[in-house]
Amino acid sequence: MKRHKFIMLPIMIGLIMLYLSGTMPFKMEAYAIGNEDDLNWQMEELLTSIPELKGSIAGISIRDQNSGKVLFEHMAATRLAPASNLKLLTAAAALSVLGKDYTFSTEVYTDGKLVDDVLSGNLYLKGKGDTTLLASDLDKIAKTLLEKGISKINGSIIGDASWYDDVPYSVDLAWSDESTYYGAPVSALTISPDKDYDAGTIIIKANPGVKAGSKTMVSMSPSIAGVEIINRTSTVAKNVKENIVAEREHGSSSIILEGNMPLGADETKVWVALESPPTIVLDVFQQALTKHHITWTGQVMEGKTPELSTPILVHKSMPLSELLIPFMKLSNNTIGETLLKEMGKVEKGEGSFNKGIAVLREQLTYFGLDKKNILIRDGSGISPIDLITANDLSTLLFNVQKETWFSIYEKALPVSGNNDRMIGGTLRNRLLSENTLGAVKAKTGTLSAVSSLSGYVKSKNGNKYIFSIILNHLMDESKGKIIEDQIVELLAAQ
Repeated sequence: MKRHKFIMLPIMIGLIMLYLSGTMPFKMEAYAIGNEDDLNWQMEELLTSIPELKGSIAGISIRDQNSGKVLFEHMAATRLAPASNLKLLTAAAALSVLGKDYTFSTEVYTDGKLVDDVLSGNLYLKGKGDTTLLASDLDKIAKTLLEKGISKINGSIIGDASWYDDVPYSVDLAWSDESTYYGAPVSALTISPDKDYDAGTIIIKANPGVKAGSKTMVSMSPSIAGVEIINRTSTVAKNVKENIVAEREHGSSSIILEGNMPLGADETKVWVALESPPTIVLDVFQQALTKHHITWTGQVMEGKTPELSTPILVHKSMPLSELLIPFMKLSNNTIGETLLKEMGKVEKGEGSFNKGIAVLREQLTYFGLDKKNILIRDGSGISPIDLITANDLSTLLFNVQKETWFSIYEKALPVSGNNDRMIGGTLRNRLLSENTLGAVKAKTGTLSAVSSLSGYVKSKNGNKYIFSIILNHLMDESKGKIIEDQIVELLAAQ
């Protein structure tokens, strides 16, 4: 099975362009401490030898993991777009504000009474930000309702997403990203199609047709009403490359599926975000109720749970300590934005981007950072206007080591070269040398023209380093990964 998740992120804007001459050596602001002269010299030699850095901006901060002393700097005090390295801040703040045992819930209420097996009144499904809710969980909820004696509802099924405000997207999200899994809308009542927990999305599955020239065979998961798939694909000969893509038309539920799929190819999956997560939840919940022979007489719609409603049951998510694994390992944007809104709800009584950012900024001071020097626009790093320095990130990574939850935080970071997606994450195919395999725990980041990597590395001689590498204005962000790996390999060789 092939997993397709396409990245089309906004171009970096608003930063001052710094030109690095091709004839002048790469200017370094390096500080040697003790026996670190060799490290400084080697780093300078490496950076001056990389042609892809010409015309780009490279913020690099390297510290001793035990003492926190800066061992090497280059433009480390320059604010740059961190991409998903911003998630390092969000995860730390969430652990500090919400706590490692914090859970998100989906609750069922009624404003009626149960007599015999008939519930006379409405049934309310209230979401409180659980991005891990699955179709199987809604099936369990329906089954529990039946076990509680409810087989008929003389009323409506109402989905309640009022725990958060009704702003679905962070301020800088581009229209072109709205149908992508990493740009899905944030909602208090949402559902994920699988255990990657890309909430607010459905999966389009494509298989080759019976012969060349026929359309591919297409299905969706979960299968919901009102979504139109416009199939413009073709089954082609076995030697042709597969290139299936899907995009939802802006403002609609129509999904255009295009591309070729060779005969005999494995099933391809493409994740597509829909505009209204509560609509997905309610559709899947209806199917679960019907499966368990529970009927209702009213409508299925969105609304708000009355204050005097009676609670029937509560479904809880995994604790935050476990949720951080898909958040950090898979760089899950929707989880990041949900954590942001939840912090706003818990601390300031409002589940909004603005209140969540306010809480996150307050936490910066606690972690030893100057909030006046950092610009935060979201909780995921998808904004090209998020700005932070490499020194800020390395400072954060040093200071969080004293927290009681640090082991949870560290465990959530991707591990170099580990094939298990929930361990290696976005580093599972990187840093595979003898020195770095399994020795690097770090958060990756990618935007158009931006690449970043920040975390911890243990060298072959037992030295432990904290590093933050933020590369902006790259002509090809994929080349940034190579540069980051070269820098980390150099550290691992010390």
